[in-house]
Amino acid sequence: MARIVVVTSGKGGVGKTTTSASFSAGLAMHGHKTVVIDFDVGLRNLDLIMGCERRVVYDFVNVIQGEATLHQALIRDKQLENLYILPASQTRDKDALTRDGVEKVLTDLAAMDFEYIVCDSPAGIETGAVMASYFADDALVVTNPEVSSVRDSDRILGILSAKSRRAEKGEEPIKEHLLLTRYNPKRVADGEMLSLGDIEDILRIRLIGVIPESETVLQASNQGIPAIHIRDSDVALAYQDVVARYLGEEKPLRFVDYEKPGLFKRLFGGK
Repeated sequence: MARIVVVTSGKGGVGKTTTSASFSAGLAMHGHKTVVIDFDVGLRNLDLIMGCERRVVYDFVNVIQGEATLHQALIRDKQLENLYILPASQTRDKDALTRDGVEKVLTDLAAMDFEYIVCDSPAGIETGAVMASYFADDALVVTNPEVSSVRDSDRILGILSAKSRRAEKGEEPIKEHLLLTRYNPKRVADGEMLSLGDIEDILRIRLIGVIPESETVLQASNQGIPAIHIRDSDVALAYQDVVARYLGEEKPLRFVDYEKPGLFKRLFGGK
């Protein structure tokens, strides 16, 4: 039985697509057959981050509208043989996503023995975002440590609890996980960012991980690979921890504490 995971947020630019790419790659690294779907019709960034933009022939909307089969549209990842990408359309309107069409695609993917279906949702509450969330079993709610991002994430939590298929059927609710991105312990210590405790107090959902503010994300994007592949980087290690926690392992949080530089570092240019 496939598990459907939506990666969502209320605010744009918080790192959803970066997270979708690394999270799905991480699941595949653990041996799970995984597909990641780009629900952001009209923009389409996932294929760039996955490094497969030149291999896109058919897309998600083509499949929904019967213009291509899933086998034609799915792109196998270059590095992980059990990871596949279903890109979004750049030329169609967001209304091209229909509930029946999306449900059929998800059902057909499950029949192809995918264990995890990761849905890279657009920001906010537009059609693509609501559609990506509707069928979810689990949600990664991505937020930055700033007031507007946390406030908008709170709104998304309301939608997840009220407008999902699980809510309509009175089933067990979507399992919500908080993922904090672009976290900078020094800026938190300086009062420029919300602290981990502040955010947990506001949103009241389980924290699955903290991704540090890092140039690694841009480096990975420029290379066309998920950040989890940047070996031994802080971001890669953080995403590995997130995937391990999702799969049930106990992992201590890293990259959340600020250590003031000692005298030697201050004298010789350390920050």
